[in-house]
Amino acid sequence: MGRLSHTEALLGPELFKKVRTTPILVVGAGGIGCELLKNLVLVGFSNIEILLTSQIDLDTIDLSNLNRQFLFRKPDISKSKALVAAATARHFNPSSGIEIHARHGNVKEASNDIEWISKFGLVMNALDNMDARRHVNKLCQAANVPLVESGTAGYLGQATPIVHVRCTLQRKADHQDKTECYDCVYKPAPKSFPVCTIRSTPSEPIHCIVWGKSYLFGKLFGEDDEAVDEAELDKAKEEGENAEEIENLKKEAAAFREVRRLLGEEDGPQRVFRKVFHDDINRLLAMEDMWKVPGRVKPVPLDYDGIMDGTFVAPPPRAPAQAAPAASTANGATTSAKLKDQKELSLKENLELFIDSCKRLSARAIANPDVILSFDKDDDDTLDFVLAVANLRATAYGIPTRTRFQVKEIAGNIIPAIATTNAVIAGMVVMQALQLLVRNESTVYKRHYLGPIPIKPIGNETAEGPNPNCSVCRDIYIPFKVDVNKCTLGEFVNEVVKKWLVPGLSGDDDELEASILEGGRILADPDFEDNFEKTLAELGLERNKMITVLDEDDKYRPIQFCILEPSDAQGNYSLPEQPPTIPERPPKAKEDAESEDEDDIAVLTAPPSKFPSPAPEGQTIKRKRSAAEGEEVPAKKTRTGAGAEDAIELD
Repeated sequence: MGRLSHTEALLGPELFKKVRTTPILVVGAGGIGCELLKNLVLVGFSNIEILLTSQIDLDTIDLSNLNRQFLFRKPDISKSKALVAAATARHFNPSSGIEIHARHGNVKEASNDIEWISKFGLVMNALDNMDARRHVNKLCQAANVPLVESGTAGYLGQATPIVHVRCTLQRKADHQDKTECYDCVYKPAPKSFPVCTIRSTPSEPIHCIVWGKSYLFGKLFGEDDEAVDEAELDKAKEEGENAEEIENLKKEAAAFREVRRLLGEEDGPQRVFRKVFHDDINRLLAMEDMWKVPGRVKPVPLDYDGIMDGTFVAPPPRAPAQAAPAASTANGATTSAKLKDQKELSLKENLELFIDSCKRLSARAIANPDVILSFDKDDDDTLDFVLAVANLRATAYGIPTRTRFQVKEIAGNIIPAIATTNAVIAGMVVMQALQLLVRNESTVYKRHYLGPIPIKPIGNETAEGPNPNCSVCRDIYIPFKVDVNKCTLGEFVNEVVKKWLVPGLSGDDDELEASILEGGRILADPDFEDNFEKTLAELGLERNKMITVLDEDDKYRPIQFCILEPSDAQGNYSLPEQPPTIPERPPKAKEDAESEDEDDIAVLTAPPSKFPSPAPEGQTIKRKRSAAEGEEVPAKKTRTGAGAEDAIELD
């Protein structure tokens, strides 16, 4: 056995056998994923599948990954992380008979359903986005597969076991679930800014960066969606923002379409500059009531010719910049040698960068008119544009400017990544995995973390039990093998729900009135049967999606029918022999009932994709739980037909 003989001696023959035979799934191959894959190979796990998942990029290797994702080398840039990681990791234990099956794909693909994930004895998340984490968590809940959730943020990190030891179709009110799931814990909403603050009265560097990334870039190079823009401004008006200002912003949007049309001409960038940084600022200054608000500072229109010839005098910043240049010229140009990303650009340099980036982006838009440009922190053209416009806007409003690195960090939502943190957390994940392989009824599950206390950086806490109002782990999941091209929604309601499912709920067909949903869409309810003649496929229901049955009286927990490929049996669908026993919903706590009509906004002080930060030594974490957090069915429900988009945004 070579080096594995030492592992067997440490683990014992029983656990070592499970290590060698249990199929495991690793989702993600980034900072934690690389360390985790190496650890698994060295411990001796011999049946590993690694899957990449991302809806933002293709999860390929980038130059910036090489400082902490050690399975990759410079020649691997632009290759698939999963494929390269698998090929490299095999060499750490070449004689142990280890098989690593790498897939470059999205965990949300139709083939990755509960049947697929059920073949694994253990799943480990090494992800960096909330949407994918929630999806993997839901799959594991539906398939009854233990999950180890992990994450890092700078020097902090955690590894959390998510364990459920119950039969999917026989859950009772006294369930035996051991830990909370990923969705049991409240995830605060990302911080947002009022539209008028971003567009008219910025006061911080982040306001200028968000304006450049989310507003100006889209206006000039993104999809020209007039309807969305109008709706956003109308909503701001309804919320009580300055009506005159809103009307002026609508006129501004119309003017943008004209400069966008002329952007490809030789003087197009200059026209944009004069409109945005001179004409629009003069228009705002004419709105005298806006500047009567205490604390608001009037902007100064920027003069193109004055900046280029050095005669324009910029307004003094409201507060000193975090890192002032060592020396500067009269126009603010730095004289000290610095790295490109850390250099403080002068006003003229920002203007020249704006003109140049506009020309580059305009040329790309003209060459590929069918491709809608979008901001990417790793795209030099888009980053240069946001850097330049953010600093020009900041100068006009007397706000400190930022370096290229700082703008990239803010606009790209970059979380500091420390290689040592990734290594420690990956080790914790493997230790969690070993415990899960030998778990029994007396096992005490703990969440391990790296905390902020220097004298004791590693700590743990006993995992909390599930939130009784969680909209994921408290639901009932039923495997539903169906031919979506033949089975109609009416057949599903009348035969599956009313004849098969309802007797397990109330024993009387007439005692349950249910709505049928997918995600946030209502497909049918007791007063809406327009979709009954349509097949599930026509309604956009396919493999790996879930059909929710929700009783109108909110008496029972939601039932999720997990769509699988049809079996060989006759008929349009097949079901388990017996319907499940469905527990009733627990009574709502008084504070939950009172908060249903409130619109609380949580401001993030930590990345939304992580579990709550570890508690300092001697303190207890109090995690806010919410019955409504992550709910698939908000108070306002929208009926939709075939091919319609989900009406409700869940994240």
